[in-house]
Amino acid sequence: MFYIDVILPIPLKQTFTYSINKDEAGFLKQGHRVAVPFGKSKVYTAIVYQVHDQAPQGYKTKSIDQILDQTPIITPQQIKHWEWMASYYMSTLGEIIKAALPSAFLLESETIVSLCDNVSMDQAKFSDAAFLVVEALQQRSPLHINDVRAVLDSNQVVKVLKDLLDLGVIEVQEELFEQYTPKLKKYIKVGELYKDKQQLSELLESLTRAPKQKEIVLQLFNLQAQSKKAVGVTELQKACDAGPSSIKSLVKKGILKEFYLKKDRIDYQGGPDKTLMTLSNAQQKAYEQINTCFEKQDVVLLHGVTASGKTEIYIQLIEKQLSRGKQVLFMLPEIALTTQLISRLQFYFGKKIAVYHSKYSVNERVEVWNNVLNNEDKAQIVIGARSSLFLPYTNLGLIIVDESHEPSFKQYNPSPRYQARDSAIVLAKIPQGNLLMGSATPSLESYHNADQGKYGLVSLQTRFSNIKMPTIELVDIKEKHKKKMMTGHFSDRLLEEIKISLTNNEQIILFQNRRGFSPIVECKTCGNSPQCPNCDVSLTYHKYKNQLRCHYCGHNTPMQMSCMACGLETLDSKGFGTEQIENELLELFPNHTIARMDQDTTKGKHAYKKLIDRLENLEIDILIGTQMLAKGLDFRNVGLVGVMNADNLLNFPDFRAHERSFQLLLQVAGRAGRTQERGRVLIQTYNPYHTILQQVSVNGYKQMYEVQKQERYEFKYPPFYRTIKITFKDRDLQKVEFGSQWFATALKKYLQENVLGPEAPPVSRIRNLYITSVLVKIPKAQSLKKTKTYIGSVQRSFNVARQFSSIRVTVDVDNY
Repeated sequence: MFYIDVILPIPLKQTFTYSINKDEAGFLKQGHRVAVPFGKSKVYTAIVYQVHDQAPQGYKTKSIDQILDQTPIITPQQIKHWEWMASYYMSTLGEIIKAALPSAFLLESETIVSLCDNVSMDQAKFSDAAFLVVEALQQRSPLHINDVRAVLDSNQVVKVLKDLLDLGVIEVQEELFEQYTPKLKKYIKVGELYKDKQQLSELLESLTRAPKQKEIVLQLFNLQAQSKKAVGVTELQKACDAGPSSIKSLVKKGILKEFYLKKDRIDYQGGPDKTLMTLSNAQQKAYEQINTCFEKQDVVLLHGVTASGKTEIYIQLIEKQLSRGKQVLFMLPEIALTTQLISRLQFYFGKKIAVYHSKYSVNERVEVWNNVLNNEDKAQIVIGARSSLFLPYTNLGLIIVDESHEPSFKQYNPSPRYQARDSAIVLAKIPQGNLLMGSATPSLESYHNADQGKYGLVSLQTRFSNIKMPTIELVDIKEKHKKKMMTGHFSDRLLEEIKISLTNNEQIILFQNRRGFSPIVECKTCGNSPQCPNCDVSLTYHKYKNQLRCHYCGHNTPMQMSCMACGLETLDSKGFGTEQIENELLELFPNHTIARMDQDTTKGKHAYKKLIDRLENLEIDILIGTQMLAKGLDFRNVGLVGVMNADNLLNFPDFRAHERSFQLLLQVAGRAGRTQERGRVLIQTYNPYHTILQQVSVNGYKQMYEVQKQERYEFKYPPFYRTIKITFKDRDLQKVEFGSQWFATALKKYLQENVLGPEAPPVSRIRNLYITSVLVKIPKAQSLKKTKTYIGSVQRSFNVARQFSSIRVTVDVDNY
């Protein structure tokens, strides 16, 4: 007897054993997908972990339903990487597989209902709903469970089906449905009868009275002569300006024949490869230093100021890897950044590029997965967000993590809660590849590792073509308000610079890190503010929809005309978001084109691209946006960047608030003056003497690093201590407080003063779940593995306690 251990896409730590026959044992390998029964009636897609002949102890194995692949779709390298991720991030392999595989690979079982044969039916025993189901099955059997729901016009079908099952009238089964459907393109060719010259000349003679059809046949031969490729139907229609009816009539006569070929949904029409751009002296020096570092170290940090030409260095490194026959992964923090980068890389590398991120459809992601697995020419360079880590690379030589400081590389929900930058370092090491991190403002942890010699460090401190860094000016809006020099939320200084830029035909970017019209609506009489019923936050006013919205749970309600508490019509908005800035600008500059880039305006698949294209084509004069603007976008005609209010970034309750503020402000500032003219940056603030703002104004990354490093050392935070955050959620406030206190007390027995909390976060209730959290600090001298093991054992004890059964517990390793 032979057996396989499989991983199911469910959050359980163990593998499950199923029996297979000798032939299946000879065929199956690690990474194959198999359909297996699980529980009483469910069928799951499982991944083969290992094939063996050791029978499990204590239970009888089930046999598999079917094998779903001819060849494995997951490589041993992937399994090795996923095992590390599951272990390090205290997750399960099932959760990793659920996150990694496109959902089309995880075939789902669905219930099929059919009538039993030769059963006498006592209709008196049927309820009205049961009678309707039986009647429908007599008309058409079997029925999908969704059809049964439609018949009953209700989602509550389980009880009805159970009653009919008990009566022996129906039977149900689980069937697997393949979600991926390949895209087929229609092509046309001459029918088999007319391949001979004699018959062809007779055919053309017979079409004399049908000149349009004759032209179609001649045009088809002409296109085939020009290229040996198959001729598409649409291509033929365009060539002879013919409608589909003319071609269809030729197909009906057997003169032409239609056929279909599988076609990728994403097809980049890149031209031939171009000669690479010559690097400047500073870039060439940095490029050589990176290659030297790679000889000694696997990981290198490229600390290059904004607009220093890091992308051109990346292109040279990619070319070097391609010449060795290696694959390259280019990771970006945001989908928005892929738009510009694809066009730049396409210019050099033609059709060798594949793109992978969550805005692509399931079918598109499956095609990219298969192209990477098969090491196709069209997938030698993969550009993607953090999920691109999971692709089945077979020959990976280099990973580039651009804008490596970005918080977007961290996955917070759902599990696995991984940091893509750190996971990429492990991924690169598995095939002995290299990893390059690039950033103008590296994270404190990355720079500390480079400073300590753990990573290689290469600096690029001059902008491309020796363009000067933008001038950064701090505007004291507290003083401006006193002197009545503010127009709405604009200081006289910012308005003056906007007018100068518009006169010089320069584009302007304005940054405000809050979307909506205003974050708070308040009654001027009684001070009441509309709150979300599900979360402990005020509702944000969105003027364009005249709605109050919660940005945590999505709850929305029409804007109130009067106060819900006192009934008076004295509601006033406090604070401001991108939408309010847009409205003020439309009044101030009615003759100029103004656009907004935030979550509200970029919901569609190609919404980012449209906005970026409009800005590049000089169709937008002023662009207002949230932190999306700060992430590595290259705008050639932006002369002025304005930060509407820097203070809400600095006053955030997080140990990384100052570091993140510095990074965000410097990155936004870096969008200005990227060509010949020196850019200008104006930062409006109530506290221009704040240390971080002073450091931003002089581009002082090193000063910021030293100050923040000292603070982190004193208060025991990363990079000197690791942290694990344990979060508790429940609908009952007393239960969640008691449960988290019990958990913290158990941790303190072993970890003592390094356990902080339990403590409620700033927003302590979201979607009607109360939240508390415990923070575990782990010094470098303490074993990380043993600490995780202990936390895991406390969690298991917590989970089996009946009084805590409803509390949701999540463990987030490296929660920063």
